[in-house]
Amino acid sequence: MIDDEVGTAPPQRPTKRQRRAANIADAASGGVRMLLVKMLFLAILDAVALYAAFILVTGGQWLVAALVALVAAVVNWIYFSRRRLPAKYLAPGIIFLVVFQVFVLIYTGYIAFTNYGTGHNGSKEQAVSSLMASSLQRVEDSPTYPVTVVDQFGTLGLLVTDPDGDALVGTNDQPLQEVDAEMEGGEAVAVDGWTSLSFADVLARTDEITELAVPFSDDPNDGAVRTPDGSNAYLYVSSLEYDEAAGTMTDLSSGTVYSDIGTGAFTSGDGEELLPGWQIVVGFDNFVRAVTDERLAEPLVYVTLWTFAFALISVASTFFLGLFLAIVFNDMRMRGRRYYRVLMILPYAIPSFLSALIWAGMMNESFGFINQVLLGGASVPWLTDPWMAKVSVLLVNLWLGFPYMFLVTTGALQSIPDDITEAATVDGAKPWQVFRLIKLPLLLVSVAPLLIASFAFNFNNFNVIYMLTDGGPRDSSAPIPVGFTDILISMVYKVAFTGQSRDYGLASAYSIIIFIVVAVISIIAFRRTKTLEELN
Repeated sequence: MIDDEVGTAPPQRPTKRQRRAANIADAASGGVRMLLVKMLFLAILDAVALYAAFILVTGGQWLVAALVALVAAVVNWIYFSRRRLPAKYLAPGIIFLVVFQVFVLIYTGYIAFTNYGTGHNGSKEQAVSSLMASSLQRVEDSPTYPVTVVDQFGTLGLLVTDPDGDALVGTNDQPLQEVDAEMEGGEAVAVDGWTSLSFADVLARTDEITELAVPFSDDPNDGAVRTPDGSNAYLYVSSLEYDEAAGTMTDLSSGTVYSDIGTGAFTSGDGEELLPGWQIVVGFDNFVRAVTDERLAEPLVYVTLWTFAFALISVASTFFLGLFLAIVFNDMRMRGRRYYRVLMILPYAIPSFLSALIWAGMMNESFGFINQVLLGGASVPWLTDPWMAKVSVLLVNLWLGFPYMFLVTTGALQSIPDDITEAATVDGAKPWQVFRLIKLPLLLVSVAPLLIASFAFNFNNFNVIYMLTDGGPRDSSAPIPVGFTDILISMVYKVAFTGQSRDYGLASAYSIIIFIVVAVISIIAFRRTKTLEELN
């Protein structure tokens, strides 16, 4: 009765927008079918994360393994929740951003401060093991150890039976450890967690098995067990002696002592190094060497100049050709404009690396289509002469880049109001004046950021250089494998991945320098383009 007298406000009905949002949320997180799909994808994710964590823990990477497990747990919590709708859409993008962008940048920066490269790929313990293993010599009175070759997740090991009848198992990286094994005829033939190889498997993997050198104990001076046939093993000891306390490696045959002097390798008194060494932090040494090393100074100068010239000429040529074509095909009086526009964007539709390979074939001096067909059998050295190779690279990049500029400038021209150009025409302005004083400034308002992005892209345009000329023709006077059409990024690739000596630390330092240069140029250019905003 009181409720009737006082009155209660009727409940407000949700608006149409609220109902739509609720339906989207329910569809995104509810329903049996959606739940099954989520469980399937999350099961796959959890399986991959569990396998990755297992591999990382096996390799001693506990921190990274914990991070992988944490990310997997957070993803499960997000997608099994009915409320975290924004996070469900953001999580995949953030994860891929961190893995493929942030991590790569951080790791590249870390490598730039190390001596990572040929001869310095691992830890000091790994370097000691490798040095000791590379100088192993069989002990003449070594007992014969019956062995069974075993496998664990693709890693080969030896199941050894010692003279006392005990079973031990080990790998190249793990010393022999006593285990409970299945014995047959007084020899260990199987052990839990390992797969014993059959005779046929041993024959098929003979090369891998004979390379096995299983450390006898944690002390590398105790030698290693090796097998020549997969059934019997013998003790081998190294001609080097390692003193962990003193940090020295002694060559027992010559008596030479190699010491750890902080350079990432055991070094003798006369400067001779024992390789492999190990990875250490060298600070800014790579950055200093990148700009002061006399061997790199000359090629670095002309490669840098060519990189700037290549990027600037490529941006200018593609922009003006694309703009010219956009103006031509924007004229309403031209018939068949649609078909011409389709033809103009065909080069953009073909993958750039494939187009570069086709052009490389057509520009071949001996049997290329251009020389043999278009020029009637001429011998123009398109790719073998230093200057002609540069021209060829610019022409091919023009072919690849002008369709993008054509599309961009076509849209920008169509967005300029006709009233402005008509008013200028009425005032007596000529077509060239209309373009130079009205259309071009208005065009740059929207196109200038894209030109900056195009410069940054061409500054690091690895594909066209690598696929067309591979940086060649080769500069035979340069101490590194660099060519006359190499740009900075392709030179960095060659420093890191070609030649007998691969210097990942130096290459990473160059990458950081390139990143800084492009970032500074982009920042300055973006600030200068702000003046164009006044035209709006």
